[in-house]
Amino acid sequence: MYLDNAATSFPKPENVYEAVLHAMRDVGASPGRGGYRRSLEAGRTLFKARETVARFFSVSDSSRIIFTQNATGALNLALQGTLSAGDHVITTSMEHNSLLRPLYALRHRGVELTIVPAGSDGVVSAEDVRRAVKQNTRMIAVSHVSNVCGAVQPLQQLSEFCREAGALFLVDAAQSAGHIPVDVERFAIDLLAVPGHKGLLGPGGTGILYAAPHVRLKPVIQGGTGTNSTAEEQPLAMPDGFEAGTHNLPGIAGLCAGIEFIGSQGLSAIHIHEQRLLSQVEQSLKNIPGVTIFGPADASTRCSVLSFSASGVDPALLALELDHGFNIAVRSGLHCAPLAHRTLGTQPAGTVRVSPGWFTTSEEIAFFSDAVVQCIGKIRRSA
Repeated sequence: MYLDNAATSFPKPENVYEAVLHAMRDVGASPGRGGYRRSLEAGRTLFKARETVARFFSVSDSSRIIFTQNATGALNLALQGTLSAGDHVITTSMEHNSLLRPLYALRHRGVELTIVPAGSDGVVSAEDVRRAVKQNTRMIAVSHVSNVCGAVQPLQQLSEFCREAGALFLVDAAQSAGHIPVDVERFAIDLLAVPGHKGLLGPGGTGILYAAPHVRLKPVIQGGTGTNSTAEEQPLAMPDGFEAGTHNLPGIAGLCAGIEFIGSQGLSAIHIHEQRLLSQVEQSLKNIPGVTIFGPADASTRCSVLSFSASGVDPALLALELDHGFNIAVRSGLHCAPLAHRTLGTQPAGTVRVSPGWFTTSEEIAFFSDAVVQCIGKIRRSA
């Protein structure tokens, strides 16, 4: 049983597998690298995917969609492509290392960084962020949903403070895209980083960066683009100048198919299904003595994941027992977000994280709940 969809969604919809195989077996060529039919077909596949992504996130100009190797690549491009020495960035204590580590590196190059602590429930106060704004604040960068406890951050208020400060708004949608609406127009998002392999149900090795028309982005990777080949410098044209090298066309085709599958099922239906499963998990865990669930008390302000711990039980050992004894896959530890665990009070051991997906059933959650009871009992008896 697979309950680690927050890391990588599995299984994928059948049309995703078909799209990947079609791109590999029937198309084969690289987009923008030839005038023959297969290369032109590859170009059409790439364009269709770009248009599909743009519609999904309410982007009016699909040329502002840049395909990357993952959300980490998108975040690095967003940060390194816009920030310079003397700029000030505000982020929160709930961020993933994919955002924090590039910011730490930029801090060594003269970028000023403020990390606003979130509350003990993982939700950051928008007013605390507003109070951190300075004259040189260039960007506010936040994850939409915590990958540790599922806390949903107040994007609307944060966006308003960005507009007031004249700062860029960077949103990491790794745990929200494909689960709840992410509308760049509604939230006035300037830069949006998204992985393809999580909620969007696409293959690994795929990611997206949206850059608003007014964002002046600098390339961080130089190389062939298939266009303007005589230029010695990397072209700045969107999106070609930011997609140097050969595209992962099978992955991008699969990502497109994943988004189409979400459209066929309905994003709201997927969200309701996952929330029901998480509620079922929560109700069962609450009946186990010594179990603590982390994140907002109101389940409607949590999304896609649930983290818990049991007194006297190492999360890593519990995850191991679930895997070896019941073939249940969950994530344990710090989830690449050490500051989030410090905020939640779960360092150094971390938590056990459960993240069901569209293909998870209520019967599987019931089986998982029984297995947790047995594993906790076994570990406590052996202690």
